[in-house]
Amino acid sequence: MQLINIIAVAVALAMDAFAVAIATGVTLKQVSFRQYFRLGWHFGLFQFMMPVIGWGAGLSFRHAIEQVDHWVAFALLAYVAYGMLKSAVGHGTNDQDAGKDPTRGTTMVMLSTATSLDALAVGLSLSIIQISIWWPAVVIGLVAGCFTLLGMYIGKTVGGVAKLRRYAELAGGLVLLAIGLNILREHGVFVALWALM
Repeated sequence: MQLINIIAVAVALAMDAFAVAIATGVTLKQVSFRQYFRLGWHFGLFQFMMPVIGWGAGLSFRHAIEQVDHWVAFALLAYVAYGMLKSAVGHGTNDQDAGKDPTRGTTMVMLSTATSLDALAVGLSLSIIQISIWWPAVVIGLVAGCFTLLGMYIGKTVGGVAKLRRYAELAGGLVLLAIGLNILREHGVFVALWALM
């Protein structure tokens, strides 16, 4: 597989991580080096690991994984989006949310998992066409990490303006929800629901 093709796939996979990183940056008043490192590292690590896991699973688990991966991604993104939307429209937002950090704990793990499930399918595909996974996985992980850092910086810049903070957080929650819905759309969920009506 040529490097240009690997980079194209890596950039496409990094778009969800980029959008989520912007939303994360918005929720933080200030982003420290540790927060940049934690989210960049975890998003990059998960984007590296998922293709390797998918490649290792091979054909035997392909159909089982494909039937649920989009629902898992949607549920995780919707859960985090709900928290952001509730924070944006709720009362006492500034005081209560000051201590919340999406770059820590279960929220970070959920976001890392949700944004990297597509990479699992890429690993499965590479397994089918018998391409070694290691070089593509490294490139995918590095690109995702870089896009995460850029996204956090953009989100922090927009979210740092006090008057825009609530609106930016609202927009961030809606973006996460839109990403989740788009994942369902890409997997034909809405077409199937429409056919049932």
